Amino acid sequence: MMADRQGSLTFRALSALLTYPSEELCAAVPEIEAAIASERLLPTAAAAALQPLLDDLGSLDLFDLQERYVELFDRTRRLSLHLFEHVHGESRDRGQAMVDLAALYEKGGLVLAANELPDYLPLFLEYLSTQPLEEALNLLSETIHILGALEERLASRGSPYAAVLTAIRGVAGVSLNVSDDEDLSRVPDSDLAALDAEWEETAVTFGPGNSGMDGCSSERLQTRMRAARRDVRANAP
Repeated sequence: MMADRQGSLTFRALSALLTYPSEELCAAVPEIEAAIASERLLPTAAAAALQPLLDDLGSLDLFDLQERYVELFDRTRRLSLHLFEHVHGESRDRGQAMVDLAALYEKGGLVLAANELPDYLPLFLEYLSTQPLEEALNLLSETIHILGALEERLASRGSPYAAVLTAIRGVAGVSLNVSDDEDLSRVPDSDLAALDAEWEETAVTFGPGNSGMDGCSSERLQTRMRAARRDVRANAP
């Protein structure tokens, strides 16, 4: 377990709010609220906007919470919580980006379980929680165009989960530029069966000798994210 650093509690709290609802998560709502309040990294409005989701997790039937989560995040590609799904899709670049990100986690002391994909947003936030705040914010800023698109899509559905994306952007101190998200809005919806088939066919291997890197750094990952963003725009119809 790595020692807490500035910003870690807020990132961990936001990470938890984006995970699949469980009894443990629902029971931890008071702790999540306390963590966010104690660090005061979120703008007041962004922190207040989280309350409907926190209230839901603390009061609604667990099955209903889980069903809503699956309906949102597992049934449409446009709402996927896997970051590289929005910039790489199933291209070869996604596999290399996965390897780079996994290596960055390992370098920072975060070891992935065998079934975890490193671009899963809650896991990414968990990694940021272990890093110095300035470094975490620099890395987070490179994903804002993706997070902003997710925020708008969730807000358009009236989902309380939109507030979590708003909060992440609030921590980063970055305003939402709608024009930055227009290219990502072209990603088509996909049904659950198709997504399952695509993700099951994607083989990503982690470990020494697979990345082709001369070391991994947050700067390298930031470069990949910027390049991916340019590729999305260049290939847009």
